[in-house]
Amino acid sequence: MLRWIKPVIFLACLIPLARLAWKGFHGMLGANPIEFITHSTGDWTLIFLLVTLSITPLRKLTHLYWLIGLRRMFGLYAFFYGILHLTTYAWLDKFFAVHEMLADIAKRKFITAGMTAFTLMIPLALTSTKGWIRRMGGKRWHALHRLIYVSAIAGVIHYIWLVKADLHKPLEYAAVLGVLMLYRLVAWAARAKLNSKDAAGVKVEALEI
Repeated sequence: MLRWIKPVIFLACLIPLARLAWKGFHGMLGANPIEFITHSTGDWTLIFLLVTLSITPLRKLTHLYWLIGLRRMFGLYAFFYGILHLTTYAWLDKFFAVHEMLADIAKRKFITAGMTAFTLMIPLALTSTKGWIRRMGGKRWHALHRLIYVSAIAGVIHYIWLVKADLHKPLEYAAVLGVLMLYRLVAWAARAKLNSKDAAGVKVEALEI
């Protein structure tokens, strides 16, 4: 199933960019095109981060194990739209004035959070291949890729601090992220409880022997 569905999903993930380009070509980006592009690419960065985080719960709850084959693609699309989001800010807003961008990062906390979110995605994208999994070993690779949680949290905080007044949309992202994190905490607690029972069982058996 994955063989034929993956190319379809790959192309579907480009629809937001195609739609943005179409609107730009037809002058439909509103009174502030830079702001429109910035918000659009930022939204899709967060959406793909959350979709990436939803793969594991969906796979376990639905037993559709082929879903795991899509996680890397969604994660890389999150990084891709994050690059577009950062490029819009650096190029169209700041014209690559590094000193101004550094001042923004230091003084404006929503930009600090946004840069944190993007920076944490860089090692995840660079080490997303099977070759890196082999080089790093499974445990170290999984430990590194837990940074996606911090990146998603920083991204949501970035959005909340950015809008200030109308918090409806960023709080929706925060709610979805909260559910995904709660699922992981519950799963971790259940696994830890099971492991402790198994360890206790081993000790009892040892005493009986």
